[in-house]
Amino acid sequence: MDDASLISRSIADGRSFESLFDRHYPAVRRFLAVQAGAHTADDLASETFTVAFRRRGSYDLSRPNAAPWLYGIALNLLRRHRRTEASRQHVYMQVAAGLAGRDEVSAEGFDANGRVSLALGGLRERDRELIVLYAWAELTYEELAAVLDLPIGTVRSRLSRVRAQLREHLDAPEITHDRARVRPRRVRRHPGAG
Repeated sequence: MDDASLISRSIADGRSFESLFDRHYPAVRRFLAVQAGAHTADDLASETFTVAFRRRGSYDLSRPNAAPWLYGIALNLLRRHRRTEASRQHVYMQVAAGLAGRDEVSAEGFDANGRVSLALGGLRERDRELIVLYAWAELTYEELAAVLDLPIGTVRSRLSRVRAQLREHLDAPEITHDRARVRPRRVRRHPGAG
């Protein structure tokens, strides 16, 4: 049975769509993994088939192979994901600048390699929201407490913990090949040696 027949049948019986999923999911996921990495590919591939299932009624049944249609959906989702990631990285860099302005991180701490972006990305979502509101929106403790519906003491302690985590991450030395080189031994001079 070709893809068009499966899609046509799935309009009356949604379970028929499972066969289309089984047939195309591995290839769509591989395509996305090459483009965005394995973890993101899992989410985007699942979303691809969710969108396809919702739109199956508009599929052109004169096309027996649904692969181009599925790849088109996957590509659109991938583009949207990249725009979202680019926007997030932009916000992270603005947060980095805000933190530097508040003397939270040194100028060396937020470099072109995006160490602050990586540090922010590694935080739990609620902690990231807190530090973004603090550094980028420049909210006071009282305003943060109101926005997040938290006691001010919780805001203070959580913000202190998050700032310490960021500093720890930014102060950690980067491992580079240059630092891995063996240092030359010091030559001890004997007293009286010229």
